[in-house]
Amino acid sequence: MRIVIAGAHGRIARELGRLLAADGHDVAGLIRNPEQAADLEHDHVAPVVLDLENSTLEDLVQVLTGADAAVFAAGAGPGSGAARKDSVDRAAAVLLAEAAEQAGAGRFLQVSSAGLDAVRDGRRPEELDEVMYAYLVAKLAAEEDLMARSQLDWTIVRPGILTNDAGEGLVELAPQVPYASIPRHDVAAVLAELLRTGAGVHQALGLVTGTTPIPDAVQALQPGR
Repeated sequence: MRIVIAGAHGRIARELGRLLAADGHDVAGLIRNPEQAADLEHDHVAPVVLDLENSTLEDLVQVLTGADAAVFAAGAGPGSGAARKDSVDRAAAVLLAEAAEQAGAGRFLQVSSAGLDAVRDGRRPEELDEVMYAYLVAKLAAEEDLMARSQLDWTIVRPGILTNDAGEGLVELAPQVPYASIPRHDVAAVLAELLRTGAGVHQALGLVTGTTPIPDAVQALQPGR
């Protein structure tokens, strides 16, 4: 498959790129900073310098034309304010999904976040600061946009608390999971397995460390709607 990863220099995305390239897929990675290109080339991922916040739909359609799948793994990152949570975690995700539809890249994975129920009613819980609230609102809006796109075989993955621990290969992957942690390596491995198998279409799935081997957890997913 030809697979395009947005936010390709992130820790989950880089691990995913390495896994997919090792499986023989043609992987392209969208990055904003050209200085990151050498890292992607080292991973056998083709770098594409493109700033999602300042690109047109046509720019992205051109990149995605001929692709079989797209993965949104971008994020504004730590230290960014509420405005960039919206411009990256929402608007860039929506732009990539629209481009995937227009380009005919039918498989679409979106890395979202746990904790979205806290902002579904539009009110800000007292325990959330302004930036975290903006982040969750942006992720929720991106999910809602993607769920409405019937032309895409989308899957949304909502990881728990991300860690840099070594991957265990054991997860819990389901619409509802406990609030817990998961190594970034295991998140990438689940994404790779979802792409490999085509499982989980039209499902939004929580993901935390559990007791089920990743291939079995993915295989157990109910068929998509």
